[in-house]
Amino acid sequence: MVLPVVMSCDTPYFIGIDIGTGSARASLVARNGEIMASSTKDTITWRDKHDYRIFEQSTNDIWEQICTAVKEILKQSNIPATAVKGLGFDATCSLAVSDFDGNPITVTKGSSIGTHGDRNVILWADHRAEKETELINSTGSIVLNYVGGTMSLEMEVPKILWLKKRMDPALFARCQFFDLPDFFTYKATGDNTRSFCSVTCKCSYVPDKGWQPDFFERIGLGELVDGGNWKHMGAARGQVQTAGSPVGRGLSKKAAEELGLAEGTAVGSGLIDGYAGWMGTVAARYMENGQLSNVLPSLDESRHRLAIVAGTSTGHIVQTSKLLQSRDSVFVKGVWGPYRDTAFPGWWMNEGGQSSTGQLIDFIITTHTAYPELKERAKQEGKCMHIVLLDVLKKLRHENNVDTYTELTKDLHFYPDFHGNRSPIADSRMRGSIVGLELDASIADLARKYYLTLEAIALQTRHIIEALNAAGHDITSLYLSGGQVKNVVIMQLFADTCGIPVILPKSYSEAVVLGAAMLGRIAAEGAKDGEDMWKIMARCPVEMTPAGTLVAPGASSAVNKILDAKYNIFLEMIDIQKRWRRQIEEASSH
Repeated sequence: MVLPVVMSCDTPYFIGIDIGTGSARASLVARNGEIMASSTKDTITWRDKHDYRIFEQSTNDIWEQICTAVKEILKQSNIPATAVKGLGFDATCSLAVSDFDGNPITVTKGSSIGTHGDRNVILWADHRAEKETELINSTGSIVLNYVGGTMSLEMEVPKILWLKKRMDPALFARCQFFDLPDFFTYKATGDNTRSFCSVTCKCSYVPDKGWQPDFFERIGLGELVDGGNWKHMGAARGQVQTAGSPVGRGLSKKAAEELGLAEGTAVGSGLIDGYAGWMGTVAARYMENGQLSNVLPSLDESRHRLAIVAGTSTGHIVQTSKLLQSRDSVFVKGVWGPYRDTAFPGWWMNEGGQSSTGQLIDFIITTHTAYPELKERAKQEGKCMHIVLLDVLKKLRHENNVDTYTELTKDLHFYPDFHGNRSPIADSRMRGSIVGLELDASIADLARKYYLTLEAIALQTRHIIEALNAAGHDITSLYLSGGQVKNVVIMQLFADTCGIPVILPKSYSEAVVLGAAMLGRIAAEGAKDGEDMWKIMARCPVEMTPAGTLVAPGASSAVNKILDAKYNIFLEMIDIQKRWRRQIEEASSH
């Protein structure tokens, strides 16, 4: 029988809570960043079989899973609740709706919309608000300047407008709206303070200027202004905080009892999950040839490090200088931001993204004719399906007498925006396309298309990086986190396609939740500014960011030429699709 390790009550620990697209994870983290215990629980997502755009969740369900996970990690680690000094939340950028007592309000279309009910979250991936987004983007409002010129239908204001159009006005009037990370700091503390990360990135709160009454009135949401009180949206009159700032008086008595923690435990102002991935990775030193770099990165170095959180979708986040020589240098067409105070007080950030990456890889695999064969082979060989596909690619490479997988797909070209483009085109109408198809339904064809998908995702990342650098950024390295990190093939493709080193975290699955735990430590220790926060992340002897592993660009000059050619074709496929769309629109208008 293995006895649990008893940890010192004098040692401070912190809990990070990550609310992802399909699960909630809680991790207990030591002051040096070591993960002491972790638990993940699945959460429910409802779909509409008649409308592929619909994705809904429940804050009650998510909170229940969070409470279970937190209790499990306390039991696993055998530490008392009083040893936990702080906790932080990150979550997807989804819209949560409640009444003013925090009770969930139904967001599902139909007769129950606006009544009390569990389905009160419109998930980030939900694309129901297309027409509302078109209206918002026709306004020319200043708020559009801070989202790359075009608002995404994945943001919160289009979804709120969609709800208003379908909800009884009396029911709509009792709603308050949250980006999901802010809902859970509210749930945990009873304090309605919002985070700069959520309100500026997803809710149209303009840096340095706040809410824009004329914008909300123009799009038909004037009642949210509420005489300047903004009670439906929060964040009025200074009730908005930077990442990790202590929220209220910490855990409320009720939340503490439900979590199994001590009342008053510090709760840090939250982050959207991508930004938690940034916080959990971007300060890392790295291992190369078994040796740890002895150079401690400065806060200024963060400007050159692009954090990529690659899961169901992918986010690309970079911080810019606090003292900008030219504010125009951080306005990037088709890229969200610049957002001020999102993570560090006074600092600006930009965010690019791909709407469907991990989701796309799964779709390409599971919809192929050879998927049943792949699934059965993986079962018989006791391997992950991705490893089986890699085995097939290795065999194909040998049979075709080529050195790289890229050479196997040199005559295949793939544009990957099956779910619209987030960056840098910012066009939800973009769709995927493949050129070079053959009458081949074999597992070999599936393997080629699998690699082609990874390649297309990497090419699109290059497109985003080039847009950032052209606008004034200087990105010299990539810091990855999320589920795709375990795929070594796509990690090498990122390095080769983008031509810069990739740093992988110590744990691909824990980097985001580590960032959330850092919020708890920041709150507990009272970090005041970016330098204090960076010291927690990056300074010995108690740096909280574990060392990462370097993946250097390694493609031959011949393969680089192919990748460059495929990138040019990738850009041409965008232009062709736009031109074809215009031709069809012109033909259909007569």
